[in-house]
Amino acid sequence: MILYRPVGEKEKELIEQSGYTRFPPRLDWQPIFYPVLNEKYAEEIAGKWNTKDSGSGYIGYVTRFEVEDNYVSAFEVQTVGRAYHQELWIPAEELENFNKHIIGKIEIIKVIS
Repeated sequence: MILYRPVGEKEKELIEQSGYTRFPPRLDWQPIFYPVLNEKYAEEIAGKWNTKDSGSGYIGYVTRFEVEDNYVSAFEVQTVGRAYHQELWIPAEELENFNKHIIGKIEIIKVIS
């Protein structure tokens, strides 16, 4: 499955440090990791949230990556607004395992400032 994830500057730097192979652990106040199912939604989040957040360096990056179908099918698709606002809710404690099921590299496909 192809997934997308909007990230800010700090998270992008941590992804770079991993060789573009893993997402960093969630912060204490972040109970889930939520990759999204389409590029349009990822761009919307990056533009509305990351570019207005000092913690994101006022910049948003849209990442694209692939995850093994058999693994990711265990997570139910959540629709959280409009029909295209679809995401997966990965518990924070599952993120390390999630990273092991990423196929290839995490790509940065768009920069929004």
